[in-house]
Amino acid sequence: MQLAELLAALPAVLAVTGEPAGAITHITADSRQVTPGALFVAYRGVGADSQRFIPDAIARGAAAVVGEQPMVGLSVPAIQVADGRVALAWLSAAWCGHPSRSMALVGITGTDGKTTTANLLYSILRAAGRRAGLISTVSAVIGDRTYDTGLHTTTPDAPDVQRYLAQMRDAGVEIAVLETTSHGLAQHRVTGCAFDVAVVTNITHEHLDFHGSYEAYRDAKARLFRSLSEQKPGFSKKPGFSELPKTAVLNRDDSSFEYLSAIPAERVITYGIGQAGGAGQGNGASIHLTAAAIRHAAGGTEFDLHFTPVPPHRVPVPPWRLVTPLVGDFNVSNILAAAGAALALDIEPEAIRVGVAALAGVSGRMERIDRGQPFLAVVDFAHTPNALARALDTVRGLTERDGRVIVVFGSAGLRDREKRRLMGEVAAARADYTLVTAEDPRTEDLAAIMAETAGALLAAGRVEGHDFVCIPDRQRAILHAVQHARPGDVVICCGKGHEQSMCFGAVEHPWRDQEALRWALDRLAGVTDDAPPFALPTWDNLPVIPEFDRR
Repeated sequence: MQLAELLAALPAVLAVTGEPAGAITHITADSRQVTPGALFVAYRGVGADSQRFIPDAIARGAAAVVGEQPMVGLSVPAIQVADGRVALAWLSAAWCGHPSRSMALVGITGTDGKTTTANLLYSILRAAGRRAGLISTVSAVIGDRTYDTGLHTTTPDAPDVQRYLAQMRDAGVEIAVLETTSHGLAQHRVTGCAFDVAVVTNITHEHLDFHGSYEAYRDAKARLFRSLSEQKPGFSKKPGFSELPKTAVLNRDDSSFEYLSAIPAERVITYGIGQAGGAGQGNGASIHLTAAAIRHAAGGTEFDLHFTPVPPHRVPVPPWRLVTPLVGDFNVSNILAAAGAALALDIEPEAIRVGVAALAGVSGRMERIDRGQPFLAVVDFAHTPNALARALDTVRGLTERDGRVIVVFGSAGLRDREKRRLMGEVAAARADYTLVTAEDPRTEDLAAIMAETAGALLAAGRVEGHDFVCIPDRQRAILHAVQHARPGDVVICCGKGHEQSMCFGAVEHPWRDQEALRWALDRLAGVTDDAPPFALPTWDNLPVIPEFDRR
């Protein structure tokens, strides 16, 4: 592709030195990936300024460079922009032929529940017979192929997002579902994506280390909804989508509702477990979804789905009884969010019912591990105070007789420090026994991280050795939990979910809570003498674990 053609996609250019002509072979923001003919895009990042690698990129054969600072005297064309991340996003979209303009695109954001909601919507779309694609923090699903999108939890970088969307377009996908994190929005990884539907699950305390304040975090989420005002060239001519208004799907049970409902949208769909009342009436024509007559059981959840008013389909829609293998009120909310997005895409309610019932679960989300043990063992991604509270409340309802809730969790290093205290407070209030352990300490001192959580437990009146213990090695912590579980208890390992590694220092060590929990259960049953499946740095240097008090 010609450089001038790519530069035409940029919303603004501050300065150009040299003649912006010539063919470009690929675009990259990593100077190590530059080969002859590349367009190198540099910007000030969180931990480093890649503009210092411009000479290296040119030495490797870059045909042109884009940066945020004035660039003179270079041997290749140099384009100055205000924000290199924005430029990378639009250049990537142009390189791939703006694939999101060829399909309906749904963005799903929120603190908790994004991945489950995205998978629910994908299941509904498949039940409706629509050709759908999915990009989540767990995987990208394109046709019959599934791609791993990373070891940890964030939206893929802009070039990868556009590449996945281009593959979907080429595969004939009609509707794409894209999980959009606050980092992905703030760092412009989804800039250049033409969204038709924006969905929020909730906005609670998270990522304040990056955003600085709750208000800035909320504003990052709001970027998805503001993007609905952007034009989508050519899409209205696509068969089947000529009447698809830009739609915001909002959670009226969440504190974000008032803030997000003030952002203009052609149509608003609200959802909640509470009654709709007058919610959302001032911002476009509204449909309200409400869950009622909710019944929870160990094997799943049932509830009635009410529509107000009746959606404009061919036949009246009575309340629908939805049955799902998923458990917890939070999954009722996730189902409502997915159903709202489906209605925004003009999907028949019957497909909603079928698609919801078809999704058995999502990796690392209330995932049960059964090795024949007489208690329930669960892996859940709950890594925020709100998610931990909801997870513990949910499994409390799954205990039997006088069963107890035993929770294993940690807090990440180099991330929001306030969460460490808040997570401890949640565990103190909602768990019977807590094991504080490692969760991606990175370059911080693990003992210091755990001490902050332990301090919150102590401040809440919990007694170390009786109500909680601190075990730095996560495998030992999980083993300790299952060794002290009784019939009817629930052991829940929180914080890692679908993730496949744990970071110590700057090194990602292989790790899966699911495999660690299976090994611990097998060790408990005496069916294995094998070493643990993972060797973390803390395994061989551990303090004595206090004996569990069964009182």
